[in-house]
Amino acid sequence: MLKNLISDLKKLEDKKQAQLLQGFFKTGKGQYGEGDIFLGIKVPVQRKVARNYNDLSLKDIQTLLNSKIHEHRLCALFILTHKYEKTKKKEIVDFYLKNAKKVNNWDLVDSSAHKILGDYLLDKDKKILYQLANSNNLWEKRISIISTAAFINKNQFEDTLKISEILLNDSHDLIHKAVGWMLREVGKRDQAVEEKFLNKYHKIMPRTMLRYSIEKFDDKKRKFYMRK
Repeated sequence: MLKNLISDLKKLEDKKQAQLLQGFFKTGKGQYGEGDIFLGIKVPVQRKVARNYNDLSLKDIQTLLNSKIHEHRLCALFILTHKYEKTKKKEIVDFYLKNAKKVNNWDLVDSSAHKILGDYLLDKDKKILYQLANSNNLWEKRISIISTAAFINKNQFEDTLKISEILLNDSHDLIHKAVGWMLREVGKRDQAVEEKFLNKYHKIMPRTMLRYSIEKFDDKKRKFYMRK
């Protein structure tokens, strides 16, 4: 089954698209996606392929996550997410956490963290998210904040705000964007909660984080918060 999945993806390879994606996902030397290899397959097509392999074993999913090919890892995460949504098993969450460093580009994190880890932790101790937020690994940190999207969807904002505080001084643009995005999602549900956070931190927040967080505000409020 694994060989068939890899073969199906290989048949869909688009070298021109792959070249564009390798630039978009910053795969050059010293960049966040260094060494990532793309086949050039669009995401909806990958989802369609992945649906044919939802019975793939965790052992085979591990093989895909070990691959340097981006589409292999993304398909693995689509399948893993399906398995989790179907069973809600802790085994799948543990498997995801064990492989967190291999969920190593922003689209991989954003398509899986809240659907697996976030959902699982809705009614459980959130300690692991704080460990991830304090990690030295970029992707573990992004997983920590994106996972809280599951809580935001239930109007639970506390952990999003606390993890945003931890990541406030992070140096990486991908963390600035992720935190700003989650704060914006909080604000869409309760703007007063977001503004309370912004009133405390907007003067020291990275500009990208701030811009993302106030994107849905009216022009007057955006100008107020952008003024330092």
